[in-house]
Amino acid sequence: MPVYVYETIPQSDADLPLTFELRQSMSEPCLTAHPDTGAPVRRVLSGGLATFTGTTAPAAPMRGGGCGSGCGCA
Repeated sequence: MPVYVYETIPQSDADLPLTFELRQSMSEPCLTAHPDTGAPVRRVLSGGLATFTGTTAPAAPMRGGGCGSGCGCA
């Protein structure tokens, strides 16, 4: 199951967001309230961990740009 990052939504300028992680199934809906305090929350988009096999050396740059994955980012 993936771990999602959430933060509380400040209700005033004096409030700071509280960040926490929660392990949830991908089929579960996003939280709308903090499980302990009931404060409103939003899910924070974050990068995941990559799993490398073989070498961890950086790939050589491709001719013509792009990342080489066929995504069309060139």
